[in-house]
This record gives sequence, structure tokens and C-alpha cells, in this order.
Amino acid sequence: MTAQPRLSIGLPVYNGEEYLAESLDALLGQTYEDFELVVSDNASTDGTEEICRTYAAQDSRIRYLRLPRNIGATPNHNRVFDECRSELFKWASHDDLYARDLLRRCVEALDERPDVILAHSDQAIIDGAGQVTVPYEYKLTTGSPHAPERFRSLLFEPGGDDFYGVIRADVLRRVKPLDSYHHADRTFVAEIALHGRFHQVPELLYFRRDHPTRAERANPSKRSRCVNLDPRRAGPLHPTPRLLAEYLWGFASAIRRAPLSRADRRACHRHFAAWMTSRVRPGAGERVEDRASVDPAELTVSLDALVAGRERRQV
Repeated sequence: MTAQPRLSIGLPVYNGEEYLAESLDALLGQTYEDFELVVSDNASTDGTEEICRTYAAQDSRIRYLRLPRNIGATPNHNRVFDECRSELFKWASHDDLYARDLLRRCVEALDERPDVILAHSDQAIIDGAGQVTVPYEYKLTTGSPHAPERFRSLLFEPGGDDFYGVIRADVLRRVKPLDSYHHADRTFVAEIALHGRFHQVPELLYFRRDHPTRAERANPSKRSRCVNLDPRRAGPLHPTPRLLAEYLWGFASAIRRAPLSRADRRACHRHFAAWMTSRVRPGAGERVEDRASVDPAELTVSLDALVAGRERRQV
């Protein structure tokens, strides 16, 4: 690894002992090695700290940071990006898995396409045991050269985990930091898309884990999810109507801030108005992880063959 790694990976974590080691193995076993891994421990009370310190002692690419108190998931996500010192950046989740070639294929995609600002890959949902339950096709048109079309797609189409793609850090520094209102990650990705097009590597390399203790499952209400994102959202000043209003304003303000022509800005406002005033197309608001699981016998993908560290966990 060079003194100045090309890629910074930010991994915010809170009480992640159940799956953290698997994710660290998958990231550290990547075929692309020119990266630093910044792990920010949000004052975990389980075995997270011990796991992180053990891995950091074994691999110099890891920088382990521990917060004295839980500041919430959103400030912790922003903190790991603030620690970024590289040309490229990627957020990683402590419970997801990554095929060995994910980083290499995404960095190659960015190198081959200077106008692309974010690269990610095909993906699937896995369960707590690491078994694929829902592989899904990426249908968003975020690769379009036209900003309004990218924006429209992100408003109306389901699927996609572009938040976890490899992103040009200079673009991230030009957009508003991640917020903590309802679905703030959607407005955040939409604003990024207004700055440039994305590229989807047509290989199944990213596996998002859905399990009962995942934040979205453990916090079923909008209010509880937002308080998990930022404890400052607790209390009477942040009722659900405000959280929803901030969500809508997030899209509108993203259009206002983006470097768009007048014609493109008007087109984005038209798409946004259509999205607000009409019902979303059937299926467009669904959660991908809630789709019916596939028959394991019909799957041709094997995580054991794709993800580093799996061989040790099958013994």
C-alpha cells in the first residue's frame, strides 16, 4: 500500500460483534489493496472494540477510532468521510459482504470512465447465515448522461444500493452531508446523481444482509429510525410530520444546489412535482428485501467462492 492510499473505506459501527469479523475479512481480502479502512466505533458496549483492535493489530490498513459516546449513525457516517484522505471513498456496513473483486472492478470502472462519479455492482440480499435470499436486477437509469433522467429514476424506481458504491471524494465534498430525517439516504444519493452519472458493474459482487437486528428492522417506526440515526431527533421538536417535510425539502434543495442548466433544473422540478402529486407506480415503493425469497436450488451464485474468509467459517 502506498503512503497515500487511493481509496478510503469508512465503516461506522455500533454493537456489530455478530457480523463484523465476516465483513472485515471480506474487505481485507479484496484483490484491490490500495486502500485504508477507517472504522469508527460508536461507543459500542459489546465485543466490537475487541474485534476491531484485533484486526487493526494484524493489518496496517485499518485505522480504528472509538467514540466516547454514541453520537448516532448519521454523524458517525459523516465522521468516517471526514477522516477520508484519498481520491476515492466508499462507505461499508459492518454486516454486509463483499466479493473479492468488488473494489477492483469499481475502481477500474471509474478509471475507464472519467465522467462517471460513482461505481457499484449488481447485488443481492442475504440472510443472517449468509445465504442469498433475493438477487435483484438493477433497473435504475443512473447511467444516463442527462441529470433529470437520473433524478427521475431515483425518485420512481425501487432497488439500488448506490450509497455503498465507490465515489469520487471531491464530488462528496460538494454535496450536503448526509442528514438524519426519514429516507435521508435517498435524497443524499439523488443529489450525488445530479452531479454526474453512475456506472453499474454487471457482476454480482455486493451482498446486503437483512436480519432482525439490522437498524431498519429493529426500529420499525419513522421516529425510532431517525432517533437511531441521530439522538438529537428525540423529543417534541422532531415530530413525524417534520421528518417527512424535511425529506421532501431534501429533494427540492438538492435540485437548487446542483450545478444544473435552467432547462435541467426545470425538468427536475417537474419530475419532483409528479412524484409528489401522484401515486408511485405499483411496486416502485417496495423494499427489495421484502420480496419473496428465491428457491436456493435455483441459485448459481456461491458466496463461499466469491467472498474472502468464508472458507474459514465453513469448517
